[in-house]
Amino acid sequence: MPTPSADHVDPSELVQQALSVIYADRLPYLATVEGDQPRLRPIAPVKTDGFTIYIANLRSYGKTAEIESNPRVEI
Repeated sequence: MPTPSADHVDPSELVQQALSVIYADRLPYLATVEGDQPRLRPIAPVKTDGFTIYIANLRSYGKTAEIESNPRVEI
């Protein structure tokens, strides 16, 4: 697949290109908020199904409490 330019992305290829980025990224970052402080942490995906990314996390980790208090996160 050719590398898309910033000037043009064929709309018919957009979903496939986005999925390619997701599947190629082995160490994405999870953005959360702790109080009023943004937090960015590396995560290890357990499973990826299209645009749904499953991660495993211990309850004792800080990001678990952050997700519980504010589930608006981004990967």
